[in-house]
Amino acid sequence: MPNRRLVTRRQALWLSLGTLTSIGAIATAKAGYESHQIQSLDNSKRNFKLTTYTPLKKRASAKGIIYGAATRRDLLESNPKLVSSFVQQCGILVPEWELKWNFLRPTPNRFDFTAGDWLAKFARTHGMLYRGHTLVWHEALPKWFKEVVNRRNAEKVFVEHITTVAKHYAGQMHSWDVVNEAIETRDKRSDGLKNTPWLKFLGPDYIELAFRVAAQADPKALLVYNDTALEYNTPRDEARRNAVLKLLERLKSRGTPIHAFGIQSHLWATEKRFNPKVLRKFLADVASLGLKILVTELDVTDQDLPKDPKIRDRIVAAAYEDYLSAVLDEKAVIAVLNWGLSDSHTWLAQYAPRKDGAPVRPLPFDSNLKPKLAFHAIARAFDQASKR
Repeated sequence: MPNRRLVTRRQALWLSLGTLTSIGAIATAKAGYESHQIQSLDNSKRNFKLTTYTPLKKRASAKGIIYGAATRRDLLESNPKLVSSFVQQCGILVPEWELKWNFLRPTPNRFDFTAGDWLAKFARTHGMLYRGHTLVWHEALPKWFKEVVNRRNAEKVFVEHITTVAKHYAGQMHSWDVVNEAIETRDKRSDGLKNTPWLKFLGPDYIELAFRVAAQADPKALLVYNDTALEYNTPRDEARRNAVLKLLERLKSRGTPIHAFGIQSHLWATEKRFNPKVLRKFLADVASLGLKILVTELDVTDQDLPKDPKIRDRIVAAAYEDYLSAVLDEKAVIAVLNWGLSDSHTWLAQYAPRKDGAPVRPLPFDSNLKPKLAFHAIARAFDQASKR
């Protein structure tokens, strides 16, 4: 869900982490956002060996799981090597930018589907599923939004956008992130909702309204609530998990047409506060509501790891394997998507750069589209997962 046009709240997270002098310091530092990082640093003896280099989409499909990634039109148009790798590895494509409000709505009265349609055709041509991100978010709003939208017309603008976009792609979408990141426990509301323009103008029922409008516009798409900062055994993430679960329970109790939950999974390679049992319990609680689960935006930040890429890659791979091994224990998990496929194009290069200036390495393929240990880790997690 990252967008180069935005300064998101994740930037505040990284800025709040401050200057840390060692990996050990990271585990105990006071991070403003409960530092989103992961478990295993001592993994020098871990074996990431694979017997075959079967593409990730085939390994996942063998277990009833869909594998894919986010990408952009400009990247695919300019990089034939990326096209080849993307087609080989991915069974589902999600636009990184092209279906957000600021790309679709150049003016209040005009929609521009050019880029989104190009990606839809690319996915269709290459036998991939197509995934929508996102119909409702409080960020990535066009410049005209603040000047035009108010309490009097917000519902009209809101319903019109969801209806127009979902209808345009009706029958083409595997799934839509209908509402993205509506929870923020730091805002101290009893319902856990974030103070967004939509909440201000429409009240807390805007989330239910979004799902009902989307379901009417595209009855075939899987409708997803998507959120972040849920993965670790920290007070911050625990509060967010509880709030998300209460939101999902509330929506289900009202008969809202919600079909799945998306857990973004932006991980940090140095985090030790990862408890597989805690995460599995949360996912099991989500599944008990009759919801499917998608890992929607997976990557692993290497910001504070040693510079040596061999050391970094091993720690990042361990993070992938630890996390996916826990998540894929839940059979309601039907899809895993990386937020980008290659290190050459990742939002983390801008939003979580390394202090030493070395290129970040958060994804399964390096900048030359060669598979890294992260590829091995993801492949091994699929191989070891039970069939859906």
